[in-house]
Amino acid sequence: MKLHGLLHLNLRCTSSDLPKIEAFYRDVAGMHVGYRPDFKNEGIWLYAGDEPLIHVSVRVPEGFLSQKHNSSVDHVAFRVTGAADFREHVRGLGLEFQEQNVPEAGYQIFLHDPVGTLVEFNFPNEEAPGDIESGTLAPRTKATADAVR
Repeated sequence: MKLHGLLHLNLRCTSSDLPKIEAFYRDVAGMHVGYRPDFKNEGIWLYAGDEPLIHVSVRVPEGFLSQKHNSSVDHVAFRVTGAADFREHVRGLGLEFQEQNVPEAGYQIFLHDPVGTLVEFNFPNEEAPGDIESGTLAPRTKATADAVR
């Protein structure tokens, strides 16, 4: 076997979460709903161009998910460019986000989707805004590092 990459991420949700998830990934990341096989459960596939990167499946009853994400998955990350425009776009949507600029790892913007999945948008370091110095860590990263010490 040879691993070639990640095919997709599958998010579980309730039926009432489906429209919120679709709107979030459409409005934040420019994804669109596309073809999905005729599975027996409700759901959508969200595409970036021709690639169905996020599968969303109604697999839990209303009230099952807490406000905090109840999964062992910490986050999903997308490699992207256009940091300045994206940062202003997220601000314009009124979404809370955290950012960091890790040398040789990238300038990163973190935000949560409607069901609590942490989503990272990872830009090249050279796209970091001038007010985010190299070595700046997001509060979530600092808190995690402190908690495991």
